[in-house]
Amino acid sequence: MSVNPELRSLDIDIPSQPQALVQLSLLLADEDINLQAASELIESDMALASAVMKAVNSSLYGLKGRVQSVHQAVTYLGMREVAAITFEMGLRAAFPPAPELDPLWQRAAQRGLLMGRLAQRLSLDAWAAHSAGLFEECGKAVLFRHAPDHYRAMLRAAGSDSELLTLEHAGFGVSHDALGAALCESWGLGTAAVASVRHHVAAQATRLLPEAQWRRPITALSVLVHALMNEPDALDETAQALAPQADLDLVLVLRAARQTQEQIENALANGRA
Repeated sequence: MSVNPELRSLDIDIPSQPQALVQLSLLLADEDINLQAASELIESDMALASAVMKAVNSSLYGLKGRVQSVHQAVTYLGMREVAAITFEMGLRAAFPPAPELDPLWQRAAQRGLLMGRLAQRLSLDAWAAHSAGLFEECGKAVLFRHAPDHYRAMLRAAGSDSELLTLEHAGFGVSHDALGAALCESWGLGTAAVASVRHHVAAQATRLLPEAQWRRPITALSVLVHALMNEPDALDETAQALAPQADLDLVLVLRAARQTQEQIENALANGRA
């Protein structure tokens, strides 16, 4: 998928998708996905496989025993979560290491996991939700790589993502939500994930979902998970505002959100590898 020509004119580089992820995307697109082939593809990239194994064995996933192979991880977690971890590692590898980006990647891992599992409980597209969560802030990494000193100052100055968008527009002529959506498009993510990344800042600030109905469910999960991660006391109020807009059952949304939150909190509290 091509990047918006207006973004190209700004001379801000959108990193290309690593070849291993291109091949994995093709495998994931097959309804009858070959799990063995997908596992072998991930394991064929030593650095990527090592990073995936480290993530799978972290406390975030709460597995009771240590996983020894990618195929074993697929058995325990399922292909969707292992693929999402692989995409997370590929995304991180596309940018130079920087302390300022570490919190971004940590939030991405947790947000993607929460959105994916929440979507699964609500019978929504779990892969779109998980990838939307992973890529939500990736536009910040694009701008940081483009102008690290300038953007570092913006991150310090902004009190919220809405304020950050204003600073980004003034400094670069584009904001991280638009750049993130462009990166998602160029990496071949689905339209629902792209729309969530593009609209997440406004939706989280206002609890108003995009006009197009097909864009709403995944974006609604983004706002719900934002509340779970930042304002858990506001979860009920947030769900009440979003459920009717996304045509979701409020009782089911609240139940799924609380179950997902409890599952992740228990995994983190147990601290098991």
